[in-house]
Amino acid sequence: MKTINKILTLGFLLFSAALFAQQGPMLYGIILDENRQPIEGVNIFYDNSGRREQTTSDRTGFYKLKIPADRQVEVWFSHISFKLSSIVLEMGANDTFEFNLMLSTGIQQMAEMVIDAETGRRRVEGITAIAPDIIRKIPGANAGVENIIKLFGGNSNNELSTQYAVRGGNYDENLVYVEDIEIYRPFLIRSGQQEGLSFTNTTMVENVDFSSGGFQAKYGDKLSSVLDITYRRPVRYAAELEASFLGGSLTLEGISKNKKWSAIVGARYRDNSLLVNSQETETNFRPTFTDVQAMVNFNPSEKWEISFLGNVSQNKYHYQPLSRQTNFGTIDNPIALQIIYDGQEKDEYRTYFGAMKSTYKVSDNFTLKVIGSVYHTQEQEHFDILAQYALGEVETSLETGANTGDIKFARAAGAQLNHARNDLDALIVNTEVKGYHDIKSNLVEWGIKYTREDIRDRLVEWEVIDSAGFSINPPRIDLPVNDQPYNPYTGPLVPFQNVRATNFAQINRFSGYLQWSRRAKLGTSDIWMNAGVRAHQWQVSVDNGPNGDSQVTISPRAQFTIKPQWKRDMLFRLSGGFYHQPPFYRELRDSSGTLRPNVKAQRSIHIVLANDYSFKMWERPFKLVSETYYKKLDDVNAYTLENVRIRYRADNDAVAYAYGLDVRMNGEFVPGTESWLTFGYLKTEENINNRGYIARPTDQRLKFGVLFQDYVRNIPNMKVYLNLVYNTGLPGGSPSYADPYQYQTRLNDYRRADIGFSYVFTDGTKQYPKGHWLAMFNELALGLEIFNLFNNQNSITNTWVRDVYTKSQYGIPNYLTSRVFSLKLNVRI
Repeated sequence: MKTINKILTLGFLLFSAALFAQQGPMLYGIILDENRQPIEGVNIFYDNSGRREQTTSDRTGFYKLKIPADRQVEVWFSHISFKLSSIVLEMGANDTFEFNLMLSTGIQQMAEMVIDAETGRRRVEGITAIAPDIIRKIPGANAGVENIIKLFGGNSNNELSTQYAVRGGNYDENLVYVEDIEIYRPFLIRSGQQEGLSFTNTTMVENVDFSSGGFQAKYGDKLSSVLDITYRRPVRYAAELEASFLGGSLTLEGISKNKKWSAIVGARYRDNSLLVNSQETETNFRPTFTDVQAMVNFNPSEKWEISFLGNVSQNKYHYQPLSRQTNFGTIDNPIALQIIYDGQEKDEYRTYFGAMKSTYKVSDNFTLKVIGSVYHTQEQEHFDILAQYALGEVETSLETGANTGDIKFARAAGAQLNHARNDLDALIVNTEVKGYHDIKSNLVEWGIKYTREDIRDRLVEWEVIDSAGFSINPPRIDLPVNDQPYNPYTGPLVPFQNVRATNFAQINRFSGYLQWSRRAKLGTSDIWMNAGVRAHQWQVSVDNGPNGDSQVTISPRAQFTIKPQWKRDMLFRLSGGFYHQPPFYRELRDSSGTLRPNVKAQRSIHIVLANDYSFKMWERPFKLVSETYYKKLDDVNAYTLENVRIRYRADNDAVAYAYGLDVRMNGEFVPGTESWLTFGYLKTEENINNRGYIARPTDQRLKFGVLFQDYVRNIPNMKVYLNLVYNTGLPGGSPSYADPYQYQTRLNDYRRADIGFSYVFTDGTKQYPKGHWLAMFNELALGLEIFNLFNNQNSITNTWVRDVYTKSQYGIPNYLTSRVFSLKLNVRI
């Protein structure tokens, strides 16, 4: 409680300091070279009535320069090794503007910009932009884009997973786009350690935009969030290597002599052994997670670009558990669960993805895009694992020697046999056309898309539970009472759980959108408006059952942003509308494996009210963003969540709501580096069949996060990156067969700190003489990463064991990773 009070006090002080910070017209940003390395010593200047006003960029490429108010100024960027570039701009009396520039071998004359009217697309649309450099450097067990998203707008209590939930939604409610192309995930994955690699290759990323709600109609039909990623276009030949104890990646890029062709290719390998072996279960673990990704661009003319994006991924997860001991209970009454395993699990996930995109600038005011993509996944989940367990009191006396810590009195003994032969083959084809019309202060966007999903699924799972030598019957079928050993049981022996189903299904979808945006004036204030509507029609066809009905959803959405001409640089944003999520295949399949083709789209009425405040503190730029939101959900498809596996009821028999507050502050706490502080409050509940409201599986009440960058003052080449997360516990830990209304317990709070130390031998800002061993490198860094620095025991689910004497059940936490050390090497040439 003292820690929470300190955090709240710090947040109040920071907010107060921000509120009373002095403002002034300020231009600032970071200057990079063609290799995206910071440039030190760039002269930034302008002429002020015959007197030159100037500054220079520091070793991180950062600069800031005061600008005269309410008149046009041409600012020049000069360096002896680069050609001259400039920008013409006009700023209001108390405006600040971030202008990040990449200097190249040619002059870059920027267009005129009136900053007090052009406050930036991301800012007015409520989009969070994440610098690729931060993504690459911030440590995490699953470092990458998703690692940062979890802090900004998403919730996750599982460092082994790249999946995230946003504002009360689940993992299936998030849109992910790479180069305007929607990205899909494997279907069968049930735990974070099986995931391996996410689709996004961070070494290929140019821009990352994220919206945690209230997004525009041009984005697809999901309930929670949008992640929009752009890969970079190479400007020279380059290579980048990353290697650590968790795997590595190699990225190559180049451009043709005539500048018409460019390509970037990335290959990655991931090995989770280091993390999995830090858990309590001793295993023989042989994973191989690999992928190769490429983007090729061809520019036949200045108006036309043709791009190809391809990905081949193979995840082999071979897992043989050996033994496990989990200690829990209290100091006065310590309890342990000991398990001896037999059997193994062999899972394989192979995905193939290819997409073509043609972008043609028909005129100065009209741009047309044509996109086609194919996604094919082949997934196999096969396992037979026998777990023989004993639950009892722990021997705590040191006099027993080697027996200390073992179970001295067993309260329960039994076995659990799990079997699965699950296979899935899915082919998803998309064709899409998009148009953009820029008419004076208006922007009109439209799009039409056709999708065909062909799914072939075989599900065979069963589980047998033996308690003290007696088979446990399932609780939901009509069988004679089994009260062994007091009375003999004469009924049939059946598995505790048994699911068998074969489904061949096709889903045809047509969707489209039309939206309008406009900038204008309201008195002295600048305003930005957006209004649009989406439509989605789909029908499910089933080979071995009745076909579904044709269904249609209409989703109007709008945004309104106003920037008053105040001394403080603030804007206010109101956004929302109707958000529908037509069911994907997994949402059509109920817990018995039966396909229900007439499941309706879930609907959310979403409202977001936000404030965006840019200010200076300690003469450095900062930003404070506050968002409060409310969601009203109808036709909810309720589900259970175990690790990352979601099982739907496939019945729109629930209603729900979610509301909360997200506060995010970022800026230069350390000069030249950007750090982030976040706080979130959430409450989300659902009402199934009018039985009353209970917490949803993702009801994570409080969230605190810190991303901090620093360097050692006496050793400036020694960088420090810190990632701190504190989340209150999620609901869960109930048996998979249990009635959720009878199990409303919560898991323990999630606390984690990851830290990285990196010594930068060179970052490309210093020129070395020919023959020097560092001359060939644009970047060379060697680092140490410590995951779970304080060795906190975080749990994701519970294992439920019966006490044969009291008939009660014990929830034994399944702990995640302990403290792990890893070395990391970064090389760029």
